[in-house]
Amino acid sequence: SMGGWISLLASRARPERVAALLLIAPAADFTERLMWPGFSSEQRAELLAEGRLELPSAYAPEPTVITREMIEDGRRNLVMDAPFPFEGAVRILAGAADPDVPLKHVLALLPVLQSKDVMLHRVPDGDHRLSRPQDLRQLLALASELRLRLAC
Repeated sequence: SMGGWISLLASRARPERVAALLLIAPAADFTERLMWPGFSSEQRAELLAEGRLELPSAYAPEPTVITREMIEDGRRNLVMDAPFPFEGAVRILAGAADPDVPLKHVLALLPVLQSKDVMLHRVPDGDHRLSRPQDLRQLLALASELRLRLAC
């Protein structure tokens, strides 16, 4: 998820070093498009005043800490607010049952990508982790396809 956003940023910063992208539940601009709108006015006020906000985590007993700096850094690194100039092949694996990065968010990324070779692979019952054996097989198949494409 966040790795997808970081991969997009890396490809923008060093396009000569990135030949293709394999994005898994890409959470591009998630701080601005998913988190900020989901915060209550009280949570926003706490984050701005205290510089941090603790939220319950679905993945760990400890809370997830969101900082004001994280939100501000996200705003400095948006990728979905203009056409994204990457020209290599892009493969996206996304779960339709992902509560953290909804498929709607992933679909909003597609028209921004300038590549003429973009494919979304939707896992109908896939969640955010996409870590079941069948999900991992699909991920490996996509990676192999990109590797073979680049070898030619």
